Amino acid sequence: MTLTPRRGLRAALALTATAAISLTGCTTNTEGPQDSGEPRNEVSLEKDDAIAALVPAEIRDKGVIVIGTNPPYAPNEFKNERGEMVGFDIDVMTAAAQLMGLRAEFREADFEKIIPAIEGGTMDMGASSFTVNDERLQTVDFVTYFEAGIQWASAAGNDIDPDDACGLNVAVQRTTVSDQEDIPARSEACVAAGKPAIEKVQFDSQDEASTAVALGKVDAMSADSPISAYAVKQSGGKLQLAGEVFDSAPYGWPVRKGAKLSAALEAAADKLIETGDFKKIAENWGVEDGLVTDAEIRKG
Repeated sequence: MTLTPRRGLRAALALTATAAISLTGCTTNTEGPQDSGEPRNEVSLEKDDAIAALVPAEIRDKGVIVIGTNPPYAPNEFKNERGEMVGFDIDVMTAAAQLMGLRAEFREADFEKIIPAIEGGTMDMGASSFTVNDERLQTVDFVTYFEAGIQWASAAGNDIDPDDACGLNVAVQRTTVSDQEDIPARSEACVAAGKPAIEKVQFDSQDEASTAVALGKVDAMSADSPISAYAVKQSGGKLQLAGEVFDSAPYGWPVRKGAKLSAALEAAADKLIETGDFKKIAENWGVEDGLVTDAEIRKG
């Protein structure tokens, strides 16, 4: 499997009136995406003593595991209308924490600051659609739990082929694989073939990128496959998927290098997979295509 750096999933997205203002903070247009609500989490679990015994004493004694996350990245992590953190990643990590006998405390942070916070000890781990890649494995270990690819999206009726996108304007969220690898590689290929480069339009959040597509300010967007699919589903027919999913790679929970916490997380994820609770959560959010058969600790 090719490991490519992707953060890939963020955007609370139903295209309605006030959302372009509330999500992007930089447009007053009357059409844009917003969160249209979230599924109810039906999974509530008791502590598993064997799994809890794997939790490092310093975390077990506190009874709390501090988890860095970076909303909005629907359906994985975002805030509902009440300002509560919700999403696939949130529900999975809440369930894993329950098995470990812990309370999950989600701390919102800039995406690029989560791994440094884990290294510095102010966060125990991250749960924010991190794609496992060689660069990140140099600084943290990962526990894999899901798989996602990249998929483009465009405005409905505007048929875009990612393999024939030379000269187009394509929105991306900063620091994602779409920003750092997908668009640069495609653009270089265009130039090498004597065609116009792809203009990469960067945004600080995925919701801003998605709004730009919906408003016709860019031709398309490149994002993680669950994010693009959820954006289209919530768009009220204003967005469509463009092309197929490509470059699938695992998502992982980052932890400090050599941290014993990784064994507890691996055991918790495997238990959720074994009991079917992981599948139940994934189906609840419509991301079951990314299910894996087991978790795995990855070290650089």
